Amino acid sequence: EEQQQQQQQHPEEDTKSNKKKRRGVGAKKVNKVDTRVVIQKLSRNKKKAVTVVVGMETVAGVKLKDAAKTFSKRFAGSSSVKDTNAGKEIIIQGDHMYDVAAMVVDKFSVPANSVYLDIDGEFVPYQ
Repeated sequence: EEQQQQQQQHPEEDTKSNKKKRRGVGAKKVNKVDTRVVIQKLSRNKKKAVTVVVGMETVAGVKLKDAAKTFSKRFAGSSSVKDTNAGKEIIIQGDHMYDVAAMVVDKFSVPANSVYLDIDGEFVPYQ
């Protein structure tokens, strides 16, 4: 009898405990990351050079492997993704610094003020 009286006095407590909890996958949380792409040219042999793109993993919605494939098709040379201690970088055969910067801004919709060119150790913003 006491339980019945308690339920009659506080009916909302009973419905709260029986309420089903929401299950399933919630909306994905997008972490806002400061986008900064650095493009540099490294000399390999006497005449050969490679272009290195660092920071493409900070661009939202871009898979590095797909970006490397796009670069290799556009510049008709090999490109690969390398995992370094500073992060992941895309290595493209040939000296394509300015072309890569233009392509990153146009194709991957990265703001031009967050793309930097490494010219002789100085980070110059791409404009």
